[in-house]
Amino acid sequence: MLGLQDGLEVVGSVADGTAAAGACVGRRADVVLMDFRLPGLDGAAATAAVRAECPGAAVVCLTAEATAEDRRAVIDAGAVALVEKSRPVEELVTAIRQAAGRQAA
Repeated sequence: MLGLQDGLEVVGSVADGTAAAGACVGRRADVVLMDFRLPGLDGAAATAAVRAECPGAAVVCLTAEATAEDRRAVIDAGAVALVEKSRPVEELVTAIRQAAGRQAA
């Protein structure tokens, strides 16, 4: 569904948090959409790994349910936004577009 949005290109997908940073480096992603609940590393740890390996990529975290502590952890790890999965897709697209504008040059 994201690949159908004007101006967005999905360049890759991984099955677990441990693969996220390597995929970001290999694909030179501008924005990484990170699920909070992942096998391997959780969203906060995977976000920190992506930010360490791909400092120019912005991370948007997606979650079905996250506690206030979970939210703080993912933002502290370097995510620029956290979007609930129950929100309309337009809200997610807006967060991704805004994140793309924050990426390091």
